[in-house]
Amino acid sequence: MHQKIMALGAALLCTAGAHAQTAVQFTGIVDAYAGSLKMAGDASRQSVVNSGGLTTSWFGLKGSEDLGSGLKANFALTAFLRADTGAQGRFANDPLFSRDANVSLSGDFGTVLVGRWMAPNFLPSVVGNPLGDSFTFSPLILHMNVPLFNGTGWAATTPSDTGWSNQIAYTTPKFGGLQANFQYQFGELPGDNGKKNVGANFFYFGGPLTLTGFYERDQISNPGIPNAYLGTTKKDWMLLGAYDFGVVKPFASYGRSRADNSTNEAKTMQLGASIPAGPTGKVLVDMVNTKLSQTGVKRTTATLGYDYNLSKRTDAYAILMNDRITNKSTGNSVGVGIRHRF
Repeated sequence: MHQKIMALGAALLCTAGAHAQTAVQFTGIVDAYAGSLKMAGDASRQSVVNSGGLTTSWFGLKGSEDLGSGLKANFALTAFLRADTGAQGRFANDPLFSRDANVSLSGDFGTVLVGRWMAPNFLPSVVGNPLGDSFTFSPLILHMNVPLFNGTGWAATTPSDTGWSNQIAYTTPKFGGLQANFQYQFGELPGDNGKKNVGANFFYFGGPLTLTGFYERDQISNPGIPNAYLGTTKKDWMLLGAYDFGVVKPFASYGRSRADNSTNEAKTMQLGASIPAGPTGKVLVDMVNTKLSQTGVKRTTATLGYDYNLSKRTDAYAILMNDRITNKSTGNSVGVGIRHRF
């Protein structure tokens, strides 16, 4: 009997040790808002209850296993959803795990990742503007990543979505506050003749100072299955920075985007700020101007918002936005929403 108890105790200790070395987390964000939207060039206004006012709603699993000697195996399987309807993805035919579907090894050497992950442009643009990853109200994200299908002819300045499939990525260790990512996406096209996407980004966090930037050279579309050749090589880069003075955190950025088969270069400049207001709130203000060098077309988008933290995981927000494109009707939008992290 004593030996059986000893064996059971040893088994429980081994099980506890295994659990201590392995961690899996179910996590995500649900963000929904009500509002009235009109972008530059829209013929009419649209009243909506939509998903993703400040953050695209998503959910999924992330985990890691301690392999010993400082080495870890990691995975991420995360999916976008539309909280207003319960539909999968950001849009129709978006792959299930279009946010993340990857496995990686990390250690003192950094991290090597294989699968679907963020494109080089995405995280720098998020940390480099006061409205984060809002595909609805952030002027910088709208100019970079959201084309307009309303007769304006506005095309996103980033060439190939905010996530890349079929990629290998290397993340360096942190050197002080500096870290970088180097990314390569295989085209996987029949007779592709080496068609691919390559890019890199960097991040520096030093006390109140944030500096970041990215470069991409893209030939492959995303997130299509299968991917398709863009028909040209598109290149874009941007440098972004912010400094937290306590009473205000200003943001600024400048970048360019151009395709090899066009002389029309997009030049984008941003100025914005996050200002503490109230015990747990902040005012968000941002203005972005993009000018096309060949045609002279300009787009200017300005946003004013207020974000109030109801708890560590839940916040409510209200936002106004003005959107202008040369020789097109002006658009004004408003939204009120709530966001919960889990």
